[in-house]
Amino acid sequence: MLTERRPILLSNARLIDPSRDFDGSGDVLIVDGVIRDARRGIGAAGVPEGTDIINCAGKVVAPGLIDMRAFVGEPGAGHRETFASASQAAAAGGITTIICQPDTKPVIDNSATVDFVLRRARDTAIVNIHPMAALTKGLGGEEMTEFGLLKAAGAVAFTDGDKSVTNAQVMRRALTYARDFDALIVHHTEDPHLIGEGVMNEGEFASRLGLMGIPNASEAIMLERDMRLVALTGGRYHAASLTCGDSLEVLKRAREAGHAVSASASINHLTLNENDVGPYRTFLKLSPPLRTEDERSQLVAALASGLIDVVMSDHNPQDVEVKRLPFAEAAPGAIGLETMLPAALRLVHNGEIELSKLIRAMSTRPAELLGLPGGTLRPGSPADLVVIDLDTPWVVDPADLKSQCKNTPFDEAKFSGRAVRTIVGGRTVFEQV
Repeated sequence: MLTERRPILLSNARLIDPSRDFDGSGDVLIVDGVIRDARRGIGAAGVPEGTDIINCAGKVVAPGLIDMRAFVGEPGAGHRETFASASQAAAAGGITTIICQPDTKPVIDNSATVDFVLRRARDTAIVNIHPMAALTKGLGGEEMTEFGLLKAAGAVAFTDGDKSVTNAQVMRRALTYARDFDALIVHHTEDPHLIGEGVMNEGEFASRLGLMGIPNASEAIMLERDMRLVALTGGRYHAASLTCGDSLEVLKRAREAGHAVSASASINHLTLNENDVGPYRTFLKLSPPLRTEDERSQLVAALASGLIDVVMSDHNPQDVEVKRLPFAEAAPGAIGLETMLPAALRLVHNGEIELSKLIRAMSTRPAELLGLPGGTLRPGSPADLVVIDLDTPWVVDPADLKSQCKNTPFDEAKFSGRAVRTIVGGRTVFEQV
């Protein structure tokens, strides 16, 4: 639902703006797609004529979420997800900006494909879409792409998606080259040789299920290599999806050494563990795999402390043909745009993290890392906002989700809290009725 862009006053709200370390009552006035003011006591007096006055009744108003890792099928895999369907799902989840991945067909490794993505998204999506471009040509891991041209075309960072660059010399050159353009390298840290035939976390549970395991070392070793290359080159580096304590130790040492390194964790790894796989539930087959409950707890603690910078959905739609298979043969991946925020609110309700820190990791910090204008309620900023009801109870029914594929790990999950209004550029693009 796209409304005309009339002025909007969100009144009687709890404002959370991590960019200003503000968490308190107040109002937000939106005019011409921009936040004109966000503070206590704006009230209805003095607002422009024709303003829509929305009484938030104490609900949270926060900067719109920025999902830093989501797969959208266009070009080449529109049967899995289109910009239109992904943006509808994102809006329903309070996400105002999607960062899409380059592992499409063709790969987003040249300026023309970046331009296609931006134009296609502008024509069909109701939220902001920004592409990451490929780190290497064709995602082959051997030859770097033209970072300068791709960044000029609109790429916000560089990644090979869910593939790791195993050639250390190529990664060294990429970090050096990216440094000269102040470009961010986003890397999926899994050594494919250590993964081998593994399909879930290595340990007792995998053994009981008779499945080949993936050791924590497959992630930690690749991250350790990358941290040494960052020290060598001075490049900006972001670990795409960390899952285990060993990796957190590596990240912490690099951060303490003063290197420009950051990291994401997916909402799946922050709220689920390997036991949730249960009787071979393929919707919980992910890459990297779900780890132990102890690893999950360490990940949440790292998020609360700021060691983990970003929470992302790792939205990866897969159709029935590749998911309704024996666990070892099924494709990894789960959808997550609509459930990222509600699942994350579990951590808040459980007392594991403060809401303001969560919003920082889902909005403010991604904007900072990618150089995007959102993630804030400062006057003059784009009016990309989410209104959140923290307490409304609901149950996930995959049939109701707006993504084209329904491979959610949260099937029939009971949640408390969700986005009830999403505003992009001053227009309401989603309203919970």
